[in-house]
Amino acid sequence: MTTQRPPRLVCAGCGTVVPPEEPYPFRCPLALGRDDIDHVVTRELDPAGLAFPTGDHPHPFIRYRAMLASYQMARAGGVTDRVFIDWVGELDRRIAAVAGHGFRTTPFEPHAALSARLGLGADDALWIKDETGQVAGSHKARHLMGIALHLEVAERLGKTTREETARRGLAIASCGNAALAAATLARATGRRLAVFIPTDADARVVARLEELGADITVCARSEGVAGDPCYLAFHRAMAAQALPFCCQGSDNGLTIEGGSTLAYEMVSGLTRESRSLDRLFVQVGGGALASACVQGLREARALGAIAGMPRIHAVQTQGAWPLRRAYERVRARILNRMGRSAPSGHTSPLEDESLAEWIRTRADRFEVTDELRYARTHRSQFMWPWEQTPLSIAHGILDDETYDGFAILDGMIASGGYPVTVSEERLAEANTLARAVAHSRADATGTAGLAGLLELRAHDLPPAGTSVAVLFTGGAHESARL
Repeated sequence: MTTQRPPRLVCAGCGTVVPPEEPYPFRCPLALGRDDIDHVVTRELDPAGLAFPTGDHPHPFIRYRAMLASYQMARAGGVTDRVFIDWVGELDRRIAAVAGHGFRTTPFEPHAALSARLGLGADDALWIKDETGQVAGSHKARHLMGIALHLEVAERLGKTTREETARRGLAIASCGNAALAAATLARATGRRLAVFIPTDADARVVARLEELGADITVCARSEGVAGDPCYLAFHRAMAAQALPFCCQGSDNGLTIEGGSTLAYEMVSGLTRESRSLDRLFVQVGGGALASACVQGLREARALGAIAGMPRIHAVQTQGAWPLRRAYERVRARILNRMGRSAPSGHTSPLEDESLAEWIRTRADRFEVTDELRYARTHRSQFMWPWEQTPLSIAHGILDDETYDGFAILDGMIASGGYPVTVSEERLAEANTLARAVAHSRADATGTAGLAGLLELRAHDLPPAGTSVAVLFTGGAHESARL
């Protein structure tokens, strides 16, 4: 395997490059300012001499290690490929001792029965990526494994010490799967974790967090205070030097590369079957999953593993759709800038489809890229906390803001995709179908992407002959043995 230069870690909002000697390169150094820029540390791979991995190792963080910043950092520090693999294996054994099993590649397969039920026209038109069997029961552990690997490598290389990391401790704000994943990996690695949870957190989740030894703080909403109280408390912990062990790329850019292993697995599955993908439906709360999919697919395309990007559809509930709101504002600015009148009010999927395709064919023009740049540098005009307390059966995607929204906006606009907002009835229908037809144990959050596909099918979209994929990302919470 070719040794690469460590990837550049650069802020997508302001362009600041994080120094390579920084042991905790998680946030832009300028992120604490009040300049209204969307500061997100983004990993930029050097494609020279790098090929998309083609191996079949069952562990995603071994199979796709060449794509990871932690691997490149280790190699630049004189660590051999074999030793890095051993480090991952050692860490994974500790995780398995807590979770019951370690990381694994998860199924990505066509589903003929569900494809027929949706009238997609071919047995292999609909592909399902099922993450419900992953560590801690969802995709969230992938995000956090990327961070955990970085900490392991940074400490082993002497960039920081275990004592300093322990002094700071780890922190996360979450009410469900992300908290479970963080607590599982923190317990496995012997790290202290503070978890900030809402007042209505699932009792089974709270019990499991207690079993795992997490330090739990319950955060109630306050009248007149905008934003998620858990997220605000999490930020106060970071201000006190806690390390973000979270699933928001805006607070820890390396959480995105861990999640990208899911996209890499989809690419491997498609290339193995000589298939391509036209559309991808991703449920969006804070947005790290969709952002990771966009990054992973773009990297695969840059390395020649796929010919083009599928259209990205971000799916949100009618209970809270901050990304849809931001998308409509960005779309209006692009259309007006290019001499086309923007629609007023909420548009139908058919209108969304037409406008998204019109913009896609012009996505490389300066007017489009400049408006996306404007959005990143004037964040509050496009993204702000949802004004009402969000409610939905898909409680896992009820974030007050889409923290990783601008990377998703860029991915949707460049690919010709657009956001889809779904009702509670559609969410329930999707979950019933997933359980009855696909025999999935995913919950309503985990099948929300399918709800987005159902919503478009009600408008005869996508067209016949289209290949689509949905993600089943999280199952019902179960208590595992320590």
